[in-house]
Amino acid sequence: MTGDTVAERNPVVLVADDDEDILSLVSFRLARSGYDVITARNGTQALRLALERAPDLAVLDMMMPGMTGLEVTERLRASEQARTIPVILLTARVQKEDVDRGFAAGATDYIRKPFSLDELRTRVEAALGPAGV
Repeated sequence: MTGDTVAERNPVVLVADDDEDILSLVSFRLARSGYDVITARNGTQALRLALERAPDLAVLDMMMPGMTGLEVTERLRASEQARTIPVILLTARVQKEDVDRGFAAGATDYIRKPFSLDELRTRVEAALGPAGV
């Protein structure tokens, strides 16, 4: 390799959850796995950040104040600039109808709470590919 190669950047992951403990835990784990993480504490903030920063992936809590993760996913899919951002929905709602609604809205994947951090990392890698660390 020559010295003129451009360093690759880490994938950027938007994590949105109104539960501070889950937000901190998910953010910490993804950062330790080599992803650059941006956070939001509600759906409105998540949508704004997704449109402004164009993350490589969004991990959204399904039930947030202001706008749900489902609504954020629908808005992203309707946006020309953000429609291809993969979305993983996190939720404690485990009914088949809820899962079906998430996928119908355009979610790439769906993780039920409680979840293991290894499962989270595996699902993120499946949606994005490994961060290379």
